[in-house]
Amino acid sequence: MQGTGLQGNNRLGTIDIHFTTTAVHGTLILERELEETELTKLIEQIDEDLVLSADMPRDDFLVSVYVGRDIGFYSDEYFADENETDIGYSEEDEV
Repeated sequence: MQGTGLQGNNRLGTIDIHFTTTAVHGTLILERELEETELTKLIEQIDEDLVLSADMPRDDFLVSVYVGRDIGFYSDEYFADENETDIGYSEEDEV
């Protein structure tokens, strides 16, 4: 999610949106805290730009908001590469 208008071109965070038959659930992870007015504007913008544009009937848009930071991106390809170069952990090591 990139800030458009609200924060210029600064990355604000990510949103995962899940549609059910009666409601839309969103998990918003911000990279920094926002003022309440900025946060409500952002949620309204997400609703207008992403949720309503999906043209799915809904009773409510439920959003859980967290503040955190990105520490990495992992995929099956990453783990396949890691297994080829064996990082030295054995089955007895605790993670």
